[in-house]
Order: sequence, then structure tokens, then C-alpha cells
Amino acid sequence: MNHDTTRSSGATDVASTRSVFGAPCWVSLTSRDMQATEDFYHAVLGWEWRTAKLGDRFRIALQDGAPVAGIAGVATMWQVAVAWTPYFAVPSADEAASRARERGGTVAVGPLSFPPGRAALLADRDGATFGIWEGEFVGDWEAWLRVAPAFIKLHTRDAFDAAIFYGEVLEWATERQGCCEVHYEANEVVLRHRGEVVARISSGALEAAPDPTIRPHWQVHFAVSDVAGCAKTVEEHGGTVLRQGEEEAVLRDPDGAQFTVVLRPDPED
Repeated sequence: MNHDTTRSSGATDVASTRSVFGAPCWVSLTSRDMQATEDFYHAVLGWEWRTAKLGDRFRIALQDGAPVAGIAGVATMWQVAVAWTPYFAVPSADEAASRARERGGTVAVGPLSFPPGRAALLADRDGATFGIWEGEFVGDWEAWLRVAPAFIKLHTRDAFDAAIFYGEVLEWATERQGCCEVHYEANEVVLRHRGEVVARISSGALEAAPDPTIRPHWQVHFAVSDVAGCAKTVEEHGGTVLRQGEEEAVLRDPDGAQFTVVLRPDPED
């Protein structure tokens, strides 16, 4: 994939949310215990860590030297749940937050300035938490798509209604260059950016009545080479295996954050 870039203050071009917007661009974990969280995900996913520019409460996870995810030790300070949260690129965090509020969503935190950008933590009208980011990407956005989450998926009560909400807030399926495309495939709403699947929204059959038992949430899926081995390591380090199959396992870290690992496709297939 190729994407447009915007000129930074330096001599190089830096991809930003003005050229790629509406698509997921980062995932971050809110945490109570930074060191314990780092140790757990290093053991389970092999991540290395570096300090983020945002301060002592933030860390960047590295996979093969590339940034893949963040930890924010702000769960207690911001009074938010310990959870994995996807962040979507937006040209203006303030405008996107206003659109979310106008459509029945909630602005939980922000928008706040985090140079080189602005961020906010929101919830859709069914309570699923997500973030928005305005500014330069952490590292290379295309490289992040290749090495970071396999995809993110919203489990909700009404996929069609959720797609309308997110489409209006994040400007999906507009005529603006760089926006995401929305498709309906196999009873799911599928979000694509230049043909590549970047997110899914699911509530079962689209024609079925909304399921009141579902707690709407975004689930982050990480690609691994050994699902069974990963699940075993989770249990050995204080986590929980909620559901396990040959190609996918739903897991929970010791702090309570839920995530999914999926089998990484064989590059020769």
C-alpha cells in the first residue's frame, strides 16, 4: 500500500492523520502496574520496551524493532478500565469528539495535547471504548499494520447501527481522498483501507434483532506463530485462557485486559 504524506518541520516526509484517516492507527493498553504489564507481554508476545516521549507513565512495545503498541499507566489517574483500546486516525480530534458527542457517544478523556498530536478517549452510544488520534503516527503506519494487530473487531449489539455511528464520526465512506471503505461481508461490517481489511464490526446476522446480552467492546487480535504455546505462557504468567482453538485463543492478562491471539498466516500460502 502507498499513502500520501504531509511535510513535517524536518527534511523528511512524515505520514499523518491528515492523509490517512478513519483507519485504526494504534492500540494502547491502560494499566495499573507498568512493570508487571511489561513483564507479562514480553513473556507472552516477545515484546521489548522503550520509554515513550509522552512521559514516565507511557511505554512503547517493539516487535522486531518496530513500534506495535503502547502502555499507558493511567488507569487509576484517569479512572478508566484496564483494557486494550484501538485508536483511529482523525484529521481533527476536536471535531471528531464533537461529532461523537452529537451522535450519542461519550467523551471520557480529552481531547488532550500529546505532542506531536492530540488524543481523546471516547465511547460509542453502546458503551464500547475507542480512541482517536490527530497528528503524526508513531513510527511507520504501513509497517505497523504489517507487524502489529492482525485486526481489531467490535463486538456489539447492532453492527449496522454501530457502522453508522463510526462512519459519521470517523468519516468513513466519504468522498474525501484517504478515507476508509465500508463493506458487508459474511454477516459482518468490514472496514477496508485501499483494499486491506483493517477492522470488523460484528453482532451476528445483520437482519437479527440486537442481542441485549452482548457487552459491546473492541477486541484487539495479535498474530502469533504458536497459539497453543502462547495460551500456555499466559497461564504460566498469571493470565487466563477464556477460549482456545487451533487458530485462535481469547486471553486475559493478570490485570484483567482481554485480547485475542490468532495464528499468523504462513507467508508461503
